[in-house]
Amino acid sequence: MSIEEVQQEIIEEFQFIDDWQERYEHLIALGREMPPMPEEVKDNSKLVKGCQSNVWMDAKLEDNLLKFTADSDAILPKGIAALLVRIYSGQSPENILQSNESFISEIGLQEFLSPTRANGLLAMIKQIKFYAIAYQAKMRRNA
Repeated sequence: MSIEEVQQEIIEEFQFIDDWQERYEHLIALGREMPPMPEEVKDNSKLVKGCQSNVWMDAKLEDNLLKFTADSDAILPKGIAALLVRIYSGQSPENILQSNESFISEIGLQEFLSPTRANGLLAMIKQIKFYAIAYQAKMRRNA
């Protein structure tokens, strides 16, 4: 599935949820479903800068596709991270860098989040794009 297809799937999921409390609960459920990162991986180098809570994110390149893992010590940021992992994991660095984040406004996520949580969301996306840049450069060096 392309990034756009996954984003569209998420938009459609959220369209069926009218109440913000239920959307909030859906995000929390996504976080609970995401497997935790092993404790030995959760070091300071994996912390996402700009998040109010501790959010760890890691990426590995497998068959020229990035595989993301994430975790948080707070349930809502973990749900947001799970949403982003669902969108970007299994995608090429190039596709990640060319993607846009319009799904955020289409599901109304920024309106729902407090300013500090919205900043955390943007910090997580920025971290994903940094991983994509780093792995894209590595792939070019190895080509």
